Amino acid sequence: MIDPGLCGACLHARRTGNARRSIFWLCERSLTDAGYPRYPRLPVLECPGFERRSPAGNGPGGRPAAGPAAG
Repeated sequence: MIDPGLCGACLHARRTGNARRSIFWLCERSLTDAGYPRYPRLPVLECPGFERRSPAGNGPGGRPAAGPAAG
């Protein structure tokens, strides 16, 4: 597998695949900003939209894990 670079730790990146077991990294910033490629060329070494995903409490694909609401 190719190292995704910054995408591997980015809040806006989602790992996805297909039936042939290929892996792709979707940049979710591309959904609202055409300046970002939907599937960037890897490894991504620089990105103005990079935001580090919190290492604790994240589910698959960087999404927050389901759980009780903080209150």
